[in-house]
Amino acid sequence: MISISVNYPSALGVCDYGAVMIKDLSALWLLCVLLGAGHETCVWAGCPEGCQCSGESQSVLCAAAGLHEVPRDLPLETVSLHLEHNLIRTLPEEAFQDLLHLQDLHLSHNQIDSLASGALRHLTPDLQFLDLSHNKLRHARREEFGMTRAKTRLYHNPWHCDCPLQELMEGVTLEPETADGIVCESSARGPSEGSRWEEPGAASAYTGQPLVKLLNSGVNFCSTKRRTTDVAMLVTMFVWFIMVTVYVVYYVKHRPGT
Repeated sequence: MISISVNYPSALGVCDYGAVMIKDLSALWLLCVLLGAGHETCVWAGCPEGCQCSGESQSVLCAAAGLHEVPRDLPLETVSLHLEHNLIRTLPEEAFQDLLHLQDLHLSHNQIDSLASGALRHLTPDLQFLDLSHNKLRHARREEFGMTRAKTRLYHNPWHCDCPLQELMEGVTLEPETADGIVCESSARGPSEGSRWEEPGAASAYTGQPLVKLLNSGVNFCSTKRRTTDVAMLVTMFVWFIMVTVYVVYYVKHRPGT
């Protein structure tokens, strides 16, 4: 049930129709149209604390509200959700799974340092805009973004440039004008930069460079991953060969009759 209050301008002045209980949002829009034809003010009584909810635009505005977590019980008909300029660190897996009409999600200027909870996997394919800029993200994987093809902002995060981030860049739709702001604060080591097992924060030739430009210039962080896998396979095969050889030699020397 949604409680609304409607002020309707009439020839006798503004009439307060009081609180009306509505079972769903579609009925709310119908009532607003019948009463005001665009001049009414509809307020969701179930709006989360610290937020402002606009029934007309189906927007929930929680920007700069000092929030430490994503509000619960967001209106199910929400189309645009503003959570920017807060203190949110994590995104619970269920945070957006019931928002089936969500088209714009603003999460910039928070403290988000991980997407591993899987919250973004529940975003619908209808999402058109996703803003994760100005957070504390270092690692991200393509699968953490689910089916969304939304235009995405990822700039101004302390990214560690590696194969999973490269695959993410190739799999999401980046906002072109902000793509160069995705800069490597650290990176996987290149083939000529010494051991790739050095400290993650150690200086690299790629540190401070836009990831898009590196990829366009031919840098391939995934080739390092493939080479490492190939080496591991060769080492494993060599160890098995030595073990088989030792066993054969032992068997020949100790078999009966020799």
